[in-house]
Amino acid sequence: QVCAQLCRTPCYCPWVPPRCPRGSPLVLDGCGCCKVCARRLGEPCDFLHVCDQSQGLVCDYSSASAGTGGTCNFEDDEEGCEVNGRLYRDGEVFQPSCKIQCHCLDGGFNCIPLCQEDVRLPTPDCPFPRRVEMPGKCCPEWICEAQDQHLPRDARAVSPALRYPCPQWGTEWSACSATCGLGFASRVSNQNRYCRLETQRRLCTARPCPALPAALPA
Repeated sequence: QVCAQLCRTPCYCPWVPPRCPRGSPLVLDGCGCCKVCARRLGEPCDFLHVCDQSQGLVCDYSSASAGTGGTCNFEDDEEGCEVNGRLYRDGEVFQPSCKIQCHCLDGGFNCIPLCQEDVRLPTPDCPFPRRVEMPGKCCPEWICEAQDQHLPRDARAVSPALRYPCPQWGTEWSACSATCGLGFASRVSNQNRYCRLETQRRLCTARPCPALPAALPA
C-alpha cells in the first residue's frame, strides 16, 4: 500500500541525474525507479530517500515520531562508537577536528594528535617564544616576542626582579663541545632573574690541543 502511494506508474525521472556531494553515491530510490543521492550517516531518510547501504547504513525510525522519516544509522548488531552526537562504525577512521584523528574500535575510540606538541626553549635569538593560533591554519605555531612586550608593565617600569620565590631547576652541564682547546658546554635552567627556562652556555676547555709540528727549514 505504501509503495502504491509513493511510487509512480509508469516510472518517471528527471532527465539529468542529481549531482551528489563527495562520499554520497547515486543509487536507486525506494521504488527502484529513479537515481538519487544516497543519504549519509546522520542524514534524514525515508522510503524514497534511501541510505548508503555500501557503508552499512539503514534508515533508523526508532527515535522518529509517527508519520515522519528516520535517520541514517548503522545497524544495531554492528558495534560502533558515538562522538559528539555522531555514530561511527567499528574500524572507521574519522577526524572530530583538524587537530586530532580517531579510530573507532570495539565500541570505543582512540585518538592521536595531528599537530606537533613540540616545546621550544628560549634561545638568545628568541628569548620569549610563545605558541599562538594562526589565521587560516589549524595547528598553532611558535612566534618570538620582544622582551618589553612579554614582561608586565610594572616589571618594565620598576624592576625585572621577581616578587615571588623561584624553585631552581636545571639540567647538568653537557660535555665540552671541543675535545681540545676552547669550546662550550650547555644546559637548560631557570636560574635567571625572570625564572624562565632558557638554554645557557659557558666556555670550557677539555685539555690543551697538541702543538703543531714545527715546519722544517727549506
